[in-house]
Amino acid sequence: MLKHRGFPGRLPSTDYQFTIRRANKKGATKIIRRERFADRAAADRRADAGFLAALWTHFGEEPFERGNLDAGRLSWLFGREVVPAEDPFDPESYEALLRLDVKRAQASFPEVFASPEAFDFGDEDEDWA
Repeated sequence: MLKHRGFPGRLPSTDYQFTIRRANKKGATKIIRRERFADRAAADRRADAGFLAALWTHFGEEPFERGNLDAGRLSWLFGREVVPAEDPFDPESYEALLRLDVKRAQASFPEVFASPEAFDFGDEDEDWA
């Protein structure tokens, strides 16, 4: 499993995780499309925006490997802002390639592209040894 160095592990000051520490021994959790209803909590919407901002900052428009990105957090964006970059796509593979659908992401989360500095993830290079 590829570990995306420099990618934020979570949304600062919350328990919303963006990455996982180690591969699941039973296999990768399947990425599915989760429905986002209008009555979702503001904190959940902020976590989605923060995760999208991290994806945009880290990968831009380039395809990226799923690696250690959290399947639950990816599933909230999958099929809309995050789409498969390969055909056939295996939603249960750590090596699966994904990419951002930038037009759709800009329409869904304009604040991410208007002021990316609003999502300050701090110094991710700190060593907590």
